[in-house]
Amino acid sequence: MTPTSENLSYPIGKFQKPGKITAGQRAAYLADIAAFPARLCSAAINLSDAQLDTPYRPGGWTIRQLIHHVADSHMNAYIRFKLTLTEDNPTIRPYEEQDWAELPEARTAPISLSLDLLTHLHRRWVEALKALREEDYQRSYFHPADKATVTLETAMGLYAWHCNHHLAHLTRLVEREGW
Repeated sequence: MTPTSENLSYPIGKFQKPGKITAGQRAAYLADIAAFPARLCSAAINLSDAQLDTPYRPGGWTIRQLIHHVADSHMNAYIRFKLTLTEDNPTIRPYEEQDWAELPEARTAPISLSLDLLTHLHRRWVEALKALREEDYQRSYFHPADKATVTLETAMGLYAWHCNHHLAHLTRLVEREGW
């Protein structure tokens, strides 16, 4: 099958929020978030600089930018979770992820910086998620750019998807290129 621009952009499809999120789904989200740093490291650690500087799709970020983006995104996510647990429906601060990915360190810094950061950040995040009480999953934040209120359980699903989405960008490029 020849990849299309749609499946290169969304190799696992777009995030679909379930109507009702079960305890089993939350456990699966937690498992995905917990396993992600090791899976990403395993997929990326032996890539050369030339491979890391290859876009995962035409017009897309390089693998290096993608890895740094995930660290940026997940740092923001962790802070959003903490704000939501300590404030009543806080309005979170969006950021310009496209602009962040073009900053010099996102284009050139060693991926080990973000891989190490993700390893420790996800350990903290998972500890926070494991400590959630049933009622905490319904706590929410307001995303002003999306004009949407997001519950923590939906955010868990979104970030579990985000982990798998970007991991698929990397692994499918590796497969396509035969690296």
